[in-house]
Amino acid sequence: MADQRIDELKALLPHCLLHDWVRLGSRLVRLLRDRHHPDKHDALLRRILDEVRASIALREARRINVPRVSYPPDLPISVRKDEIVAAIRDHQVVVIAGETGSGKTTQIPKMCLEAGLGIEAMIGCTQPRRVAALSISQRIAEELNVTWGREVGCKIRFDDRSGAHTYIKLMTDGILLAETQGDPALAEYNALILDEAHERSLNIDFLLGYLKGLLARRQDLKLIVTSATIDTQAFSRHFDDAPIIEVSGRLYPVEVVYQPLDAASEERGDISFVDAAVQATERILCETNFGDVLIFMPGERDIRETSDQLESRFGGEAEVIPLFGRLSSGDQQRVFASSPRRKIVIATNIAETSLTIPGIRYVIDAGLARISRYNPRTRTRRLPVEAVSQSSANQRKGRAGRVEAGVCIRLYSEEDFNARPPFTQPEIQRANLAEVILRMKAFSLGDIETFPFVQAPTPASISHGFALLQELGALDDQRELTPLGRDLARLPIDPTIGRMLLQSQREHATHELLIIAAGLSIQDPRERPLDQKEAAAAAHKKSTTQSPTSSRCSTSGTPSTTSGTSSAPRTRAGSFAGNTSFPTCGCASGRTFTRNCTTRWKISAL
Repeated sequence: MADQRIDELKALLPHCLLHDWVRLGSRLVRLLRDRHHPDKHDALLRRILDEVRASIALREARRINVPRVSYPPDLPISVRKDEIVAAIRDHQVVVIAGETGSGKTTQIPKMCLEAGLGIEAMIGCTQPRRVAALSISQRIAEELNVTWGREVGCKIRFDDRSGAHTYIKLMTDGILLAETQGDPALAEYNALILDEAHERSLNIDFLLGYLKGLLARRQDLKLIVTSATIDTQAFSRHFDDAPIIEVSGRLYPVEVVYQPLDAASEERGDISFVDAAVQATERILCETNFGDVLIFMPGERDIRETSDQLESRFGGEAEVIPLFGRLSSGDQQRVFASSPRRKIVIATNIAETSLTIPGIRYVIDAGLARISRYNPRTRTRRLPVEAVSQSSANQRKGRAGRVEAGVCIRLYSEEDFNARPPFTQPEIQRANLAEVILRMKAFSLGDIETFPFVQAPTPASISHGFALLQELGALDDQRELTPLGRDLARLPIDPTIGRMLLQSQREHATHELLIIAAGLSIQDPRERPLDQKEAAAAAHKKSTTQSPTSSRCSTSGTPSTTSGTSSAPRTRAGSFAGNTSFPTCGCASGRTFTRNCTTRWKISAL
């Protein structure tokens, strides 16, 4: 195809925005290869050329309107600004460790702007949690004196506040991982900042491995890995001995006070960590006149118990605010709102990283968290309450020194702290690898045995994961995804529960299995929404006052007597194998189970 416009396009494409270069360049290649629609080539060329010129104009507008960058002089990281900017320019990967309160989370994206990044593509910054992504993006927009949602954007699940004029984009790490499916080259970004990498969640480990391969293909892409309590040597080795910059110092000092529980009283049940936290809060409120309190609890039930006790004692003097992951974004944002009263924020480890809650001066740390662990032998997942690592404890301590000098009260001894592991065990080493393998197969992330994890899972765990997926019918004998496996990968739940739901469609029992799956998918089915307690109580009351018709078969009215005794084939994971049908319900009719028959067998079969 001889056309002067083709040469013009080849010359102009490198001056487009990066993602337009990739997208429009691919369209041009397809057009040049097309031999079946020559009559449409002229219109397509004209359209591509118009889009290329528009992209070049937008890139130039972005270059002209780059926000003016300034740094708070009192932040410790501001002193190292020139060194960090030079390192970003000179190296593809930089590992930065900065103490909590040094200002790294809000200032490093601005340093990327100063290094000349963010023009032809965005600067992406990941956070483990949506509340952190939202609050940090708003803080950066405020410091740059630009409009939030325009020059500085944020993308979380179901909400995207970024666009063509966005320079810095905050998001959860799960969002960035999902974007690799539609944009494997991540062409929307020319710099990525993985913040709070010490958490080592599955998403973070996937991104670290994926980016290691992508960086070899995209020499223009910059990566900054950062955290306050990061294992710098491990991350540096993973990225071929990337340079390490350590920022010492914090804006405000934090005093650590150890107040361990009495072992004998705790063993007798006379006092719990909830009681100790309430007592410590009472002393703070009685002995001081200002400063809000942040209490770390392992789970939602502990938060509610602590909240109830504090509400009964200080309901009129202080505002008690719960904070955990299942809360809506609006409820989570309550912690940032000003209040005429002192605030007592009771949180899980969601408040452990990257959150600057205004007014927090005191932190009370129970030193505990619910940590998910999967046992491949019994094929069960537990959420035991365990002692947090030293890195997590130090992150919690840092919440007290964000806006003024603070105090961290640890409800355990200093000897206990020193005996704890320095870093939290990566989730990849304690997760259900069946779910990990299924995700990797569906996302085309490669084989788990060769994937470049920072710390790989054990071969035994990998074998158990493959065996379970084959047993569920998600993988064939060659360990390739089956059609059922592709359907299973679309369900954002445990593979065994997802397999139950897929089989329920064949057995015409989806309504019943959805209820069971919902109960198995959450931490505690007795949990009630904090903002809908009365509605939940009314619903429970309504269901208990109605006559229970589900325990009898509608065909005969005879109660079922075969609970748990059916011989229907099941997999070891509790899902149904093949095209099996439900057994007879045991009533006089001898018919198979229908929606009107008892679901007791289905429950016992799980």
